[in-house]
Amino acid sequence: MAWDSSRPVPWDRLMREWVIYALIMAAVFLVFFRDGNVIGALAGVLVSGPLYLALGAVLAKFGYRRKTLHELRAGRADDSTPDDDERPPAGAPRKRPAPTRRTGGGTNRPGTKKRRR
Repeated sequence: MAWDSSRPVPWDRLMREWVIYALIMAAVFLVFFRDGNVIGALAGVLVSGPLYLALGAVLAKFGYRRKTLHELRAGRADDSTPDDDERPPAGAPRKRPAPTRRTGGGTNRPGTKKRRR
């Protein structure tokens, strides 16, 4: 898609996502780098905020929009149910599954070698 300056930037969502990321990473750094340079790691997390917001704004202007958790859950629920065209009629026998080694489609015995005489 092309750049469109009239496209809205979801600032609230971008800020919320970055704050959650920053809190998690700060906790991780505090746990793993107790003896080291925690201040430098936390400064790196703080510097990542404007970078994340700027990149998110540019991508939003190009038309990129990630799905929300609600949209992902709704899509998964819709995908799990087969369409009416794919669903067999009620009372119809089920198709047999494709044969596999575990369902008896292959041999269960190891191959036998021919004897030399």
